[in-house]
Amino acid sequence: MIKRNSKGDVMNLKKRLILANASTVIIPMLITVLIALASLYVFGKLLGMDLSFENYQKLSQIKFELLYSERNILHHTPEVIEEESFQKHLQEQLAEINGELILIKDEEVIYSSRNFSKIDVAKSLEAGKMKVGREPVLIGEVSYTIQLIELRLKDGTPGKVLLLAPMGRSVTNLTVFLVLIGVSFLLAFLVTNIVISYQFSRSILQPLHNLQTAAAEISRGNLDHPIVEEGDQEIQALCRDLELMRLKLKDSVHTQLKYEDNRKMLISSISHDLKTPVTSIKGYIEGILDGIADTPDKKKRYLETIALKAYQVDQMIDDLLLYAKLDLKQLPYEFEKTDLEEYLLLCLLESESELDSSRIKISLHNELVQKQHVLLDRERMKRVIMNILDNSRKYMDKDQGEIKIHLRETSTSLIIELRDNGSGINEGDLPHIFDRFYRSDAARSKGSGLGLAIAKQIIEGHNGRVWAVSHGEEGTSIMISLSKA
Repeated sequence: MIKRNSKGDVMNLKKRLILANASTVIIPMLITVLIALASLYVFGKLLGMDLSFENYQKLSQIKFELLYSERNILHHTPEVIEEESFQKHLQEQLAEINGELILIKDEEVIYSSRNFSKIDVAKSLEAGKMKVGREPVLIGEVSYTIQLIELRLKDGTPGKVLLLAPMGRSVTNLTVFLVLIGVSFLLAFLVTNIVISYQFSRSILQPLHNLQTAAAEISRGNLDHPIVEEGDQEIQALCRDLELMRLKLKDSVHTQLKYEDNRKMLISSISHDLKTPVTSIKGYIEGILDGIADTPDKKKRYLETIALKAYQVDQMIDDLLLYAKLDLKQLPYEFEKTDLEEYLLLCLLESESELDSSRIKISLHNELVQKQHVLLDRERMKRVIMNILDNSRKYMDKDQGEIKIHLRETSTSLIIELRDNGSGINEGDLPHIFDRFYRSDAARSKGSGLGLAIAKQIIEGHNGRVWAVSHGEEGTSIMISLSKA
């Protein structure tokens, strides 16, 4: 029986891969949205900060104006930068965002759009030199973001241009908010990828590890270690196929061991069964050679006994060869559509004279409503009937023996009952009488011990069934079930 893992719903690898890839994007986005909403609530409601879209537009405008001014300066020659007209033009651009302009030549301020103290200029220079994490500079009551441009003037002296753009606290907070959202998304994306990758690999690696363990157990000869169906559909299909392979391998090994045991028992039984008639033959031959059979009549009895024992040995060998061919399925069947009543009557006529000599009466009782046909190998099935009748004859213990054959039917099959009034069979022996060389004390001295085993093999070759029913001291019934043609 194949065991199944009942944890969760089963899905295929393709679907799981699609869901995993989608989750690595959707989940971080959802987390980021939740963090953004929570941040807006905290900044807006609890801290009173303005993070409106207008502030974002204002921040973008300031960045654009500073970038435009920087490019404007860099694309002009140093001579133009020192001209009053260009300075005025640059100041007009910055005035659109309330920005300021400071020109420094050789550490001296040569132009300023408004009066800045030396401390303010120094703070602006320090802030402008910072490339990363540039903080706004508070001058008076206004916060400015600083853009520093360093260049060489026309006389070769170093010059600096400071572009100051006003930035309210809310705009700064918006920058912090955007950075927070970006960092949150990256962290959520990283954590989600790690978790989903772990779960995805676990759903594959764990079943594969269990398969590896099962394979190792099987390689050590432990065929009782079950392979559980688990994981996704493709892996479950692999587990199912390997479990079926394990069961077939186990059955194959079991069958091989059974055949080995049967072979040993066969050799033992053959040796035992052949020893008795061969010993008798040797004894009678020695009696003749030693002169014990000193009269013609006595010598004739010895020779008749030797012939009988030789016939028994020959019969045992024939039965053994037939059983071996049946057991290995090397004996082909030639099926014919046969009227069962007519066929049984022919078998009775053939065996009637031998049974009469043993004072056994045989009769057929047909309980069929109409003629019925079955597919039979006529020669093989005749061997079955003869073996059963011969078995009844051997163990008949009544002065007047009787064998009745009843023929009846069910909806799909025909039943042949061969009932005798012999000594009967013990209940303990009943399940084993169709086993080859069954060691029943009453049967050891009679026959090859293969008659009923051969009958069973032939009937099963007809896709039929055979069993025995004991009637105690009133005899035994052998039941044969065959499918209707």
